[in-house]
Amino acid sequence: MKRLFSLALFLCVFTGGLYAQAVGATVCDVLKNPKAFDGKIVSIKGTVVAGFDQFVLTGGDCGQDVNAIWLSYPEGAKVKSGPLAMLQLEPAHNFAGPASTETRTPVTLEKDKEFKKFDSLLSQYHSKGTGLCPGCPRYHVQATLVGRVDGVANAGLSRNGDGKIVGLGGFGNMNVYRARLVIQSVADVTPQEMDYSKSDAIVEKGGDNGQGDQESNPAPGGPMGSSDPLSAAVKAAAGLQASQVTTQIKNVLTLFPKGKQQNGVIVGYGVVNEVSTASAPSALDTPDGVLYICTFNRDRLGDALSMALVHLGQHISDLRTAPADSGNAPPYIMENNAWVVSAYVAVAEGVRYLTMPGGYLLWNPAWTNADRSDNMKTALDSYLSQEEHLSQ
Repeated sequence: MKRLFSLALFLCVFTGGLYAQAVGATVCDVLKNPKAFDGKIVSIKGTVVAGFDQFVLTGGDCGQDVNAIWLSYPEGAKVKSGPLAMLQLEPAHNFAGPASTETRTPVTLEKDKEFKKFDSLLSQYHSKGTGLCPGCPRYHVQATLVGRVDGVANAGLSRNGDGKIVGLGGFGNMNVYRARLVIQSVADVTPQEMDYSKSDAIVEKGGDNGQGDQESNPAPGGPMGSSDPLSAAVKAAAGLQASQVTTQIKNVLTLFPKGKQQNGVIVGYGVVNEVSTASAPSALDTPDGVLYICTFNRDRLGDALSMALVHLGQHISDLRTAPADSGNAPPYIMENNAWVVSAYVAVAEGVRYLTMPGGYLLWNPAWTNADRSDNMKTALDSYLSQEEHLSQ
């Protein structure tokens, strides 16, 4: 019995020693200078959001374009929580700039009771009502996370004076996050249930909010959740009335390869919550030297699959067509544009009410044509600042 006690005491001391190595920091500390934390094991308390194209740790407004740290699990973790759709940028064979092959110290995920609670809460989605609410989390989670920080000075694409892409860095969706935390352990897990009551009430009442006749803009039916989301989106777009938005949607859809075509855009299906340790350069050449890798969690997206395809396609369009003299569009603008075009496609496929994570109603057939733009703008501005944690 005495020997067992000694062993238990040793384990407690050893474990405590491991955690003592973690550097305490806030989200804003890391975002202020991500490179200074690169490779360090850090303990950070904040709010975790797992949504449509998000898996982030937030800690308030840090005065950055992107006020969040991207989260990933170690490779092979095989857990549920994470984003449902994600665009990752990688250098192609003909990339004009230096391609980083940095090797990082592996992290092992501790799947204890607290982690299982954490993963379970973040894997639950809001599904009440008859409208579409893609990737709408039922909970945000407050927690203390311990893990390895990967930090870079600059995120996203960088161009030279001629507009040629010569730099690529960052993490997460669109590579716009300057810091990533690869999770080792979680503690102090506290759920925060999201309030969707306002948008649910409108959907349940059939959209009658006194702003107009809900039959004034009937939506055509469409093959939501089709096994071929590109064909479904093309068919839906063909039925839209001509406008600047619908022209853009049709341009976006041409970005996706057909058959054996190779144009630098790669579409795949699976879970997108793990960090990859692969560092082998691509053998593919692309028009701009960059691979645009779109990954979708088909099972969890369900009826929102075609919408998600257009959403990420708009990101690619914004990144590929950035003017040489102005650099890339800010993340706030790129997310705004992606939600607008994907909303139009969802409506064309038969969705009558579209709600964004957090309960922001982006489409309601009861809105008059005169009110629609203002209502969408109000919803998007609130969502992008409060849920995506982006600054204009």
